[in-house]
Amino acid sequence: MAGPILEIERLRIALPAHGDREFAVDEVSLTIHAGHTLCVVGESGSGKSVLAMTVMGLLGRGLTPLAGRIRLGDSILLEEGRRLRENQWRALRGVQMGMVFQEPTTALNPVLSCGEQVDELLRAHTGWGRKERQSRVLETFSQVLLPNPDRIYQTYPHQLSGGQRQRVVIAMAMILKPALLICDEPTTALDVTTQAEILRLIARLQADEGSAVLFITHDMGVVAEIAHEVLVMHEGRSVEQGKAASVLGEPREAYTRMLLASIPSMVPPPPRARPGGPQAPILRALGVSKTYGERGWRQRHGAKAALSEASLAVWPGETVGVVGESGSGKSTLARCLIRLIEPSAGAIHWGETAVEGLSEARLRPLRSKVQIVFQDPNRSLNPRYPVGKSLIEGAINFGANAQDAHALALELMDRVRLPRVALGRYPHQFSGGQRQRLAIARALACRPEVLIADEAVSALDVSIQAQILDLLRELQDELGVALLFITHDLRVAAQLCDRVVVMEAGKIIEEGPTGELFRNPQRDYTRRLLAAAPSLDRLRESAHVRLLETDPAAPLFLGDSSPCAS
Repeated sequence: MAGPILEIERLRIALPAHGDREFAVDEVSLTIHAGHTLCVVGESGSGKSVLAMTVMGLLGRGLTPLAGRIRLGDSILLEEGRRLRENQWRALRGVQMGMVFQEPTTALNPVLSCGEQVDELLRAHTGWGRKERQSRVLETFSQVLLPNPDRIYQTYPHQLSGGQRQRVVIAMAMILKPALLICDEPTTALDVTTQAEILRLIARLQADEGSAVLFITHDMGVVAEIAHEVLVMHEGRSVEQGKAASVLGEPREAYTRMLLASIPSMVPPPPRARPGGPQAPILRALGVSKTYGERGWRQRHGAKAALSEASLAVWPGETVGVVGESGSGKSTLARCLIRLIEPSAGAIHWGETAVEGLSEARLRPLRSKVQIVFQDPNRSLNPRYPVGKSLIEGAINFGANAQDAHALALELMDRVRLPRVALGRYPHQFSGGQRQRLAIARALACRPEVLIADEAVSALDVSIQAQILDLLRELQDELGVALLFITHDLRVAAQLCDRVVVMEAGKIIEEGPTGELFRNPQRDYTRRLLAAAPSLDRLRESAHVRLLETDPAAPLFLGDSSPCAS
């Protein structure tokens, strides 16, 4: 293709009439050339994903293009409200443009093997025979560094790790070598080491194929590592746009400075005074283990120990962080503690009550005491219910009347900074970050004594993340609620947690007060995790070094000294 790969001129997308603002995207323009990466950043609801979906021809119902033009190479995708027909979009998807979505679990079909799903794309867009298609799929799996491509070809998505599923999605997006690759938060849910691998992979594929990349993210660390140019969006508008070194190092606009200032520091604050009251732990685990496949097929072929003799205690008003890479056992520990899965061994106490052997009927009256916020809000909110019904459901189930439950829902909407009128909307009408705020509000509606947050802020942009962390601190000060905070982001753990527990391969390998552990980690694994969390100063330095010392026309790579590549 000659000239820019993607040009967007004064694009305007209207929201449904009942929305709290008129436009999802308002007068936005951008240009991306071959081999370049443009990062689009902004808070949840800023219009980033709507912009990407418009380019792909995947706009949701109720969103209407009113003005502007989108050109992909020599093809006009949209001009002054007139769009391509659906069959024309399908001919371009996968061939001229590919997309990597935020959540690979929902992007992949659970009843088809990974190989079949990528092969389906080749069947639709090529005239190749079965053997040629299979050979190309296996070759692409190798290019995205999937181990044992022949096995992955036959494997179903649920049998892979999160990072491996994301590699399959990238393979699907890149297999026909499109000129434009759109990445919508593809590393949000990944731990720092897996994120570094995915970013290196995208950079390498971009260098090999010369693709233009439109990369949507709220992580300024990712921006500093891969961006040539940056577009900052707020409430559908372009706030600031320019070279990455300029935007990150010398931002002109107050909104951009606020986003950068919201990045959590790696320096923990002074220890907080623990609230008075009972000194007994409010949540306790003693030697908890979980082994999958103790019976049936795995009993014959080898069971898998996901959690081994984990012990910890959480006191009222305390925040305990659990950190580690994907597969380290963090989520398994959380699910055992809340009795969503049955531990294979060990004791679990909610206050004075031992709950590891209780039936669900005896557990149910106690469940208001311990609530969990999951990583993926799409699975926490019923898509058929208005969010107001989801928010009041828990409070009513545990004894509140409808009037009090509704008043609590209004209060919680204020706390998580969403408009009260949004109680009547459905989950699909919110951005990913907004849905996570609703999931947090839903858990808080039960007035828990212990809140378990399983990667609860990983999908949130840095400014909303900061607001949610402030909210959790306020709740602890007001209610004495304890928090078990599971995260792969050491920056968040530094600012929120009183103590930190480090997990590796299903075991707790180190724990201690946050300040002491961050200053003097005892294990090499802990030191690697801490080194992988970039600070604001290092982000700016990384962007400056990359763009000043690299040919502006060349793609950016993650070097060995990158803060994200440790």
